[in-house]
Amino acid sequence: MKTGEGKTLVATLPVVLNALSGKGVHVITVNDYLAKRDAEWMGAIYNFLGLSYGVIVHGLDDEERKAAYAADITYGTNNEFGFDYLRDNMKFYKEQLVQRELNYAIVDEVDSILIDEARTPLIISGQVEMNVGLYRKIDGIIPNLSRSTPREADDETPPDGDFEIDEKAKSVTLTDAGVEKVEKLLGVDNLFDTQNISLQHHVLQALKAHHIFQNDVDYIVKDGQVMLVDEFTGRLMPGRRLSDGLHQPSRPRRT
Repeated sequence: MKTGEGKTLVATLPVVLNALSGKGVHVITVNDYLAKRDAEWMGAIYNFLGLSYGVIVHGLDDEERKAAYAADITYGTNNEFGFDYLRDNMKFYKEQLVQRELNYAIVDEVDSILIDEARTPLIISGQVEMNVGLYRKIDGIIPNLSRSTPREADDETPPDGDFEIDEKAKSVTLTDAGVEKVEKLLGVDNLFDTQNISLQHHVLQALKAHHIFQNDVDYIVKDGQVMLVDEFTGRLMPGRRLSDGLHQPSRPRRT
């Protein structure tokens, strides 16, 4: 069905049919706003038919999530459903799980969710220890490094700069010359020594922050926090963070 032809309303037919078993139905859409709006709009139908509904959005605690999943019909985004599934698989006791056994799902905006969004993996990682002094030290040497001129894949000539960027993969690699320069700037003998792994990681992440992610394109700064922008929809993604220590919650400075 095309935009405006009534997918949201028509979806209530299979939703209600599959909710009658009592095993639960998930309606998956692309953002929190649509999840809340569609649930409220269609909620009158479900209530009239004696069915309950819930909404999964960012910011809910485990008890609120468990209650929403226990409803006959649960609206939410692919990210919230996906991360709840991953978090449940990391828990030790059945009582801690928020989702119940998966039964039936309807995917709204299927091209966005199963094609565009599907290219972005859902990653759960532990908190990276914040070392402000090291961040500032690494940040200070980045302006001394130059980007190599982009080359064709089959070009075997040595790169002419200190680092190369793969725009599509959003990755950075140091050239041989770049490794030597970083070692001199940081005062280390071998950047690839096991004791310097953290330094190497921070240099690559700092290069990403300076040369790949752009303010007001990939993220915005709002209320002192870096908030990511969905590259497919242009909407803000509160609660989402880049992995590997590249993006961390800010902390107030000590005075």
